[in-house]
Amino acid sequence: MDIPINAKVICQDEPIGNSILVIINPITRTVTHLVVRKKEFPVGEDYLVPVEWVKTSSAKEIHLTCSKEDFDHAKPFVTTEFINGDRPLLDYAPGSYLTWPYVSTQIPVVLHKQIPAGELAIGRGAQVIARDGYIGRVDEFLVTIESHISHLVLREGHLWGQKDITIPVEEIDRIDKDGNVHLKLSRAEIEKLPAIPLNWKR
Repeated sequence: MDIPINAKVICQDEPIGNSILVIINPITRTVTHLVVRKKEFPVGEDYLVPVEWVKTSSAKEIHLTCSKEDFDHAKPFVTTEFINGDRPLLDYAPGSYLTWPYVSTQIPVVLHKQIPAGELAIGRGAQVIARDGYIGRVDEFLVTIESHISHLVLREGHLWGQKDITIPVEEIDRIDKDGNVHLKLSRAEIEKLPAIPLNWKR
């Protein structure tokens, strides 16, 4: 099963948004959640969707078992914290409000990503680094029915250009706090791995 990033997410035959991140447990190497960006009001809101909600998945679409109402009650991925502040500013700026007599007070805002403890968020385009340097970027993960990651697929535009490379999860050394994937293999060893034609998703 593909767990694609930037794929259309469909909830009981009703499109609800697009996948933007995959949340993984780096110890067990399992996918635990998807982050889905809602396409309807409020547009741009991101939600944490448990991987157990995924019914079927392909390179372009992810179908969920939940209803639209269930999705609307999913946990927001980003929460906003407003911090009290009364520092006066002379000029009006976005995120400010005007107080008499024409003084603007900035409202500090802190955004928190709701990534479960001990887990990591990986987006499309995260760097993939071989033993001897950078080789490409994450396109998607291939996972088993139990949500275990089996392969990493390198994005178009890596060193070999006209093919996608599938890398077995056993060759992943670690995933750092920035979501970059470090491999046990050298570039020469990676070049010998099975390739997928670029039109395999079309």
